Amino acid sequence: MEIQLLRIDSRLLHGQITTSWVKSLHVERILVVSTKAANDSMWKLLMEQVAPATVRVNIISLEKMLRIMHDERFSTMKALVLVETPKDAVQLIQAGLSVKEINVGSLSFHTGAHLVTDAIAVDMEDMLAFHWLHEQGYPLIAQKVASDVKKELWPILEEKTSFLKKSRKDESLNSGNKVNL
Repeated sequence: MEIQLLRIDSRLLHGQITTSWVKSLHVERILVVSTKAANDSMWKLLMEQVAPATVRVNIISLEKMLRIMHDERFSTMKALVLVETPKDAVQLIQAGLSVKEINVGSLSFHTGAHLVTDAIAVDMEDMLAFHWLHEQGYPLIAQKVASDVKKELWPILEEKTSFLKKSRKDESLNSGNKVNL
């Protein structure tokens, strides 16, 4: 599988993907990798309807992606892979998905998350996943649409989440566990 882009975006497939990324990447398939979406018939239907007619869309579970990503039948397929969370990206890369960089579009704000850009909110689990990706040498790129200037996300995360590190280290000291953040 030729992965043209691995994108982390809690919205998964939406207008920015179909109008900007698909055109700039010239992909033939969009793989939406989300167990939650794959099991939600309404969400699947909405994403299938927003997809351009020129591109095939598959909405599959993380487990299915792990099974098929090395299948020779898909070796020449040019794909855009969308995942919902940084943790999902880590799981795919640990299983051998080959990418040069990781694009981060939007991560929705939720309880426990902290806004680090106008479109990206992270919690501790996200930070641990981003830290692992950074340590493995993957550039983390914040970029909403293909025409936007690429911004390195890691320095922003380090600056904006220093309080998470302190909080996590305090927890570690109290519990006696070592934390690598």
